[in-house]
Amino acid sequence: MPPVARTAARLAEALGSPGADGGVGLVPTMGALHDGHLALVRRARRECGVVVASLFVNPTQFGAGEDFERYPRDEERDLRLFGENGVDVVYAPTMEEVYPEGPAVSIAASELARGLCGAVRPGHFDGVATVVARLFAHCAPDRAYFGEKDYQQLKVVERLASGLGVGIVGVPTVREADGLALSSRNAYLDPERRRVAPALHAALRAAAERLGPDSEPAALCRQGERALRDAGFDRVDYFEIRDSETLAPAARWRPGLRVLAAAWLGSTRLIDNVPADRPAAASG
Repeated sequence: MPPVARTAARLAEALGSPGADGGVGLVPTMGALHDGHLALVRRARRECGVVVASLFVNPTQFGAGEDFERYPRDEERDLRLFGENGVDVVYAPTMEEVYPEGPAVSIAASELARGLCGAVRPGHFDGVATVVARLFAHCAPDRAYFGEKDYQQLKVVERLASGLGVGIVGVPTVREADGLALSSRNAYLDPERRRVAPALHAALRAAAERLGPDSEPAALCRQGERALRDAGFDRVDYFEIRDSETLAPAARWRPGLRVLAAAWLGSTRLIDNVPADRPAAASG
């Protein structure tokens, strides 16, 4: 297993003085690892001289009534998987190390945090921005790796990092064979809801494939939301077509769009997104 640092000072000792070749790559995680996380680790391993993975369940990005207490935790398993996939050092700080003044938000996320998940999870992206900034300060990475499944988070972090000198690498979503995006929260799904869950990706793909010069994005979003309800989802937080960079709503088709959705199966909230950058006539 890789060495584990619980404080920034011990992390600096563990890293020593790495050479400039490849730089330091950081893979931030909250644990409960799956192959989506490990795809980030493997990408960082290919591109960086030193790979640091963080392991910290961040309380400031969980809202009231969310699943902070029951979020899956299995540090021994996570450390083994990190080691098997080439992580050099694991940074698993204590709460006091990350939040010496107590868990509190100190950074307001950019306007990219408005709407989508930001509308239904108030303060969530402020908590993400705060913990990411602190991890960057402690780990001093040259690059950090985030998955495209949490697409709005990726865009928020890109904006944050632009002023901190850290390159952000977005890594494509890893999926099960039936299309379900890998997520630590998939473990909450019972067998019946697990059978329904792939309908989220199917609805997103259907909207992306129909999107073109002659289609109306708002109508496709209504169809997508209806498809999720018909499939058995209990609630749909949003089903939207947005600009892939600004996250502004799209009134009509143009290159560089993305279809994003969040919906509930019982008490489990799933999110996913797909690119929609070709008109329907060009989709194979």
